[in-house]
Formats: sequence, C-alpha cells, structure tokens
Amino acid sequence: MAERAFAELVAEAAAAPVHGWDFSWLDGRATEERPPWGYARLVAARLAAVSAALDVDTGGGEVLAEAPAPPPLLVATEAWPPNVAVARRTLRRVGATVVQVGPASGLPFRDASFDLVTSRHPVATGWAEIARVLRPGGAYLSQQIGPGTMRELSEAILGPLPPPTSRQPERAVAAARAAGLSVVRLEQATLRAVFHDVGAVVWFLRKVVWTAPGFDVDRHRPQLAALDRRIRAEGAFVAHARRFLIEAVRPA
Repeated sequence: MAERAFAELVAEAAAAPVHGWDFSWLDGRATEERPPWGYARLVAARLAAVSAALDVDTGGGEVLAEAPAPPPLLVATEAWPPNVAVARRTLRRVGATVVQVGPASGLPFRDASFDLVTSRHPVATGWAEIARVLRPGGAYLSQQIGPGTMRELSEAILGPLPPPTSRQPERAVAAARAAGLSVVRLEQATLRAVFHDVGAVVWFLRKVVWTAPGFDVDRHRPQLAALDRRIRAEGAFVAHARRFLIEAVRPA
C-alpha cells in the first residue's frame, strides 16, 4: 500500500460505506487481536440453550447471524437507521425480528420477556431496563469497550487527552448490582491493533466514531498526513483496544 499516494488513500476511505458492524473493508489493511473469551461463540452457545433472547445495539446483526441454533424467539434492537435495514437483511436467515429504537429510549418489551439479553459494544448500558426485561434466572452477557481504548489513535488525531474516566469495568459492576443483578463474570483484555495505511485509519475513525469524536477528514488532514508519514517510515501504526466481558444474572 505504501506506493499509493496519501490523497488517494484518504479519498478512497472517505467514500467507502461504513454501515453495519462489518469490518471486512479493512482486510489486508488493518488487524486487531480478538479477546480470548470468543464472544460470538459464547453467544451462539447461550442462544442454543434458551427460548427467548434479545440483542441490544445489534449493529448490522453480525453476531446473531453466526448462531447455528437460534431460539424460537429472537429479537434485536438498533438505534442507528442505516444499520436497521442492514440488520433486517442479515438476520432474516435466523428468524430474528429487528426493532428500531430511539438513541436513549427504554426497551419496548414487557417485563420478564427474555431468558438472555446480549450486547456487543453497546453505546450505553441501560442496566435497569435490562434487569426489567430479564426473566428470573435470566442472564445479560456483554462485550464492552474498555477505558482508554485506542488511545494512541485518539491522541494522534485530537492531541493529548486526560486520563479516561468512562467505560470502567468497576462502574459497570456497580451499576449492574444497583439494578438488582448479580455479576457472575468479569474479564478484561488489551488487544493490539495495527494499521498498515492511512486509508484504514480514516475508515476506522468514520465507523468507530467514539475513537475521535468530531473527526472530519478535511479538518484533520494535517494529523492524517502526519500519520501517513509515520506509517510509511515505520511500516504500521500500532494502537491498543481495550475490552471487557461482563455477565450479570437476575436472581431467581
């Protein structure tokens, strides 16, 4: 990729679609280590053992679509309109219903409706609503973004940042318990992410918008140019993603 001009790489990435939660556009251009717990496999196994499940902030439905044995009732929610259409197409084959919700709305379901609630990388976790829709003995299983994730990339675009105060696993545990749930599992991982060209950086920042809030290709062109020079000199740009897995159960 090094022989391609900076402007060409940036223009290509700025025009590429970013709907859904599929990262295949980055194949051959960027890599990120996977958490050791294997979230998609965990979810698939749980879905096979329940009768009713809900996936919150499903994105394009990519995780649910991998389930080989979906439950009789499978529902997903999504707030971003472009993702809703993607999720409905993706999840048709597993018989899931996709419900569009507001960005900060409650869950439009009756109390004690689901044996399992899942969510990968939720925007925010509504613990009280999750506890409400879980049946007694039901579980919430979620892979979440950890504090200071991709900080090296954030600071390359935005400059020095204060220490992270949000997305702390300890706060998630406290919030789950405050909602009446029992936390039965908490794991954390730091994962190496490698970008091989500046186009991969641009596309990633457009898709994962919380990495550099307010990112704009034109406004941040000087920072992108500096990243491009660094990648060409060093062969890649390395950042570190942080994730945690949390499982909480509604007491029977």
